Amino acid sequence: MTGAGLGATLSGCAHTQAYYDYANEPDPRKQPFVLGPSDVLRIAVWKNADLTGDATVRPDGTITLALIGELRAAGKTAAQLRDEIAQRLSTYVKNDAITVTVAVMAVNSYRFTVSGNVEKGGSFGSAQYVTVTEAIALAGGANRFATAEDAVIMRPSKDGTVKRIPVDYPAILKGKHPEQNLVMLPGDVLYVP
Repeated sequence: MTGAGLGATLSGCAHTQAYYDYANEPDPRKQPFVLGPSDVLRIAVWKNADLTGDATVRPDGTITLALIGELRAAGKTAAQLRDEIAQRLSTYVKNDAITVTVAVMAVNSYRFTVSGNVEKGGSFGSAQYVTVTEAIALAGGANRFATAEDAVIMRPSKDGTVKRIPVDYPAILKGKHPEQNLVMLPGDVLYVP
């Protein structure tokens, strides 16, 4: 086959994407919510109004409570934080049973970015988890210059590296690859070339 014939054959091929194991990506909807900076909490200690109140998780991931001082909240679930508060308060509160509740009043730590060839890129937040298609919709959709079949999620890993997850947005919309409609994680960047 000549070079021109090979070029014509290759240009007629359908878009193919490298294999990626989407099933191994976490789905935070199946786990308890993990607290993060800027989340607003209501902490109530039963029969102790002086220890009851609201706390906002600071940028360093901590909150401050009466009697026990600073406490790391980011990276914990509300139940984990509740148990730690109850354990620390048991030193100060002489009660057979210390009952503590921790309620998330406002979710502000769930933020992700959509950039590239979308109508209104930027940083977005939500009180509920958002999928790839919902994230692109929040950004006003892919614009006319987009190569949306080559979109990618850049996801920070705990080891400091960035994982690149390929996403074929038009295929998701056509129902061909629903497994690629991943839930955006805090800190994700969805880039539409």
